[in-house]
Amino acid sequence: MIKAVIIDDEPRLREMNQVLLNRNFDEIEVIGTCGSVNEAVELIDQKKPQLLILDIRLTDGNGFTILQKIQPYNYSVIFVTAFNEFAIRAIKFSAIDYLLKPIDEKEFCEAVERAIANINSSKLQEQIETFFNFYERKTQSRKIVLKTAEAINIVDISDIMYCKSDSNYTTFFFRNGDKVMISRGMKEYEELLSDYGFFRPHHSYLVNIQYISKLDKSDGGFLILKEGSEIPVSSRRKKNLIQILENL
Repeated sequence: MIKAVIIDDEPRLREMNQVLLNRNFDEIEVIGTCGSVNEAVELIDQKKPQLLILDIRLTDGNGFTILQKIQPYNYSVIFVTAFNEFAIRAIKFSAIDYLLKPIDEKEFCEAVERAIANINSSKLQEQIETFFNFYERKTQSRKIVLKTAEAINIVDISDIMYCKSDSNYTTFFFRNGDKVMISRGMKEYEELLSDYGFFRPHHSYLVNIQYISKLDKSDGGFLILKEGSEIPVSSRRKKNLIQILENL
């Protein structure tokens, strides 16, 4: 059995989350619920759960304080919040699952299934550390977590050359020749990486500007990257791209 703890300062929501787990996951046992930081720290320390369903905002603090006090990170976490706040950006960078209130049962179940799949991952510690590095702005260098069904990949953003979209999948191409395919659309990564020197020259591509070697304006226009890849440029995005390149 997988041991789970639910932490939320609203009793009704604690009960609802427990009902959802009981109804959909026979392999999960809810071993405790609570509504405050201090109670949560004590409960997790005593019971050693493998899964936390953790509300970000609690009456006596926030869920991140709990994580800082309970280490090592040998448990999966699903954040719950009523606010689409800055923390969500940090959560997306670290590929930790989160749910926005009011909770949708289908999304809840999908998040729990992903969390279960990662319970035994050796990368859980590094994944949560990635979250805190971004959330607390501890370092200038940035990492992003790319999670597949097989692995949790934690990579330097500066090593990503470009991304290619294929329907609901995004493939990341790295300067060392590796690539990783994620079952998420390009739009989410465009929003995350736009502040880190990435530009979307075409609806199917997102490019790290530091790897651009040349903009060839023939045949409608395409980018040539330093390692030789050719990336198409759409006519409506060409003007903005030229402006960015001229300002480098």
